[in-house]
Amino acid sequence: MKIARTCFCIVFLCAVTAWAVPLGSSARTVIPSDVQQIISVDYRALRNSETAQALKQQVLPENLKEFEGALKSVGIDPEKDVDQLTFASYRTPKQGVRVVGIAQGTFPTKAFLKKMRLQKVKPVKVREASLWPMSSGMQMTFLDDNTLLFGDRSALQGALDARDGYSTGLDSNNQIADMIGSVDSGMVWSVLDQQGTQNMMRSALGDASKLADYDTVKKRILGSRYTMDFSNGVNFDLSVLTSDSVTATTLSSLVKAGVLYKKLNATPTEKIALDSVTVDSDSSNLQLHFKTDDKKFQSLLHSELFAAVSR
Repeated sequence: MKIARTCFCIVFLCAVTAWAVPLGSSARTVIPSDVQQIISVDYRALRNSETAQALKQQVLPENLKEFEGALKSVGIDPEKDVDQLTFASYRTPKQGVRVVGIAQGTFPTKAFLKKMRLQKVKPVKVREASLWPMSSGMQMTFLDDNTLLFGDRSALQGALDARDGYSTGLDSNNQIADMIGSVDSGMVWSVLDQQGTQNMMRSALGDASKLADYDTVKKRILGSRYTMDFSNGVNFDLSVLTSDSVTATTLSSLVKAGVLYKKLNATPTEKIALDSVTVDSDSSNLQLHFKTDDKKFQSLLHSELFAAVSR
């Protein structure tokens, strides 16, 4: 899906870790166990980084822009009221992948409810939850005083079913839960399940994925996680989890080949960026790291290669 593809494509060129608030208990309860990807952004730290803001404007997928617009439509300003914004995509048997947004912060709850009363807008009830209308056909509900859940109706239904015990939740997915614990201190962090990671690796490797070795190791890729940090230049750290050290070493070799292939048609600016990428394996994990200064990174944002991989 677009969220996953956009975030992972940045791996070969740039990226981003720092200090975020871990997911609150209310937020965790509404993420179903069959989660595909979680992306979380520390909006407080993001506001203080010109480079982070530039990256956000360049690669923010349309559906994430719609989420922000929906918050503004009910009087919530993501730039002022939101401390952390998290997006969770999860798989459903009949409806494919659904996405919900979870905002944590300080919200003008009383002003919002007063506005709804004056406009004679009544919520739709789903058990104990009150769903209020937003723009773009989305709905929202307050999970507690500092946490709200939003998305389309079917996505919210699945999230509330997980919270209310009608389906299994995030904490029953041990692999995803464990990955979250190792990255949720990042300014921007993400975890991705096995199927999503396999698809992203194939897309990001390009022609290198056509090598026979990739088909051999693909089924042994278990998931991935990354963090981004803007506190001292731009830093990006990605770990791809595999079943064994041989798989991690083989995958490392394929990624190195992919980086070299991209250099063949890269501009001088892009080559400098690709030279800042280091790839290695650590036990059963592929480790990829990218580091550069703000000036070089902002130049890279306007390159043709960056535009191609961040579409």
